[in-house]
Amino acid sequence: MTDAQKFVFKEIDEVGADTLDVISDAEKFNNWMYQTIRPYCSGKVLEIGSGIGNISSHFISDGYQITLTDIRAQYCKRLEQKFAGQPNVDGVHLMDLVDPEFDTRFSAFFGKYETIFALNVVEHIKEHQLALDNCKKMLIKGGKVVILVPAYQWLYNGMDEDLEHYRRYTGASLSALFKQSGYKLMHQQYFNFVGIFGWFFTGSILRKRNIPGKQMKIYNVLVPVFKWIDRLILHKAGLSVIVVGTRT
Repeated sequence: MTDAQKFVFKEIDEVGADTLDVISDAEKFNNWMYQTIRPYCSGKVLEIGSGIGNISSHFISDGYQITLTDIRAQYCKRLEQKFAGQPNVDGVHLMDLVDPEFDTRFSAFFGKYETIFALNVVEHIKEHQLALDNCKKMLIKGGKVVILVPAYQWLYNGMDEDLEHYRRYTGASLSALFKQSGYKLMHQQYFNFVGIFGWFFTGSILRKRNIPGKQMKIYNVLVPVFKWIDRLILHKAGLSVIVVGTRT
């Protein structure tokens, strides 16, 4: 990290860290998410909100040249330790997409990447339009940004609150953000239809505040069935929504 980046953007994230650790064991689920976005990723890649590297590891294993970022120092440290010595990791950086001094602090990243992706990140950012604007600055012309966020505001519950989500989205609302930032829409789909029922039951009926580890393990085993269901319904509904846009 550069001297300008050696500061803590966010405090320790205990709830988020616990959630990432639970999901890290769900290898089939992580691979499903990776395989879903991989067709839209090429060239030099920048990951926004790398966390503990649950998805990063798939890109690295497949040989992508990738830069990892997060808003929290605790995650950047874990990423540096986890991927130390990996030749296709261009670096690990603290990055706040809505930093008031973004243009000064991160100018070295501008016009550098063919792909930027952010999975379950934008819902944590109050100024989400600004976040998409700043992503655009870091793309080459024709570069792609891939965003996955939680779907449907009616699913918002205590788990969203503890994870510090500002909102949930629809394909239409997320696409509108892309258009307002001047992206050309390339792709839109929903992801993980069966997850809707699990999230609603766990968070809205049982009123739990986090994802139970045992539940995630069972879900992981059944991922091949859930993938088939997503294809059957043509990705028209899901716990998450994905939009891909290109910089014109």
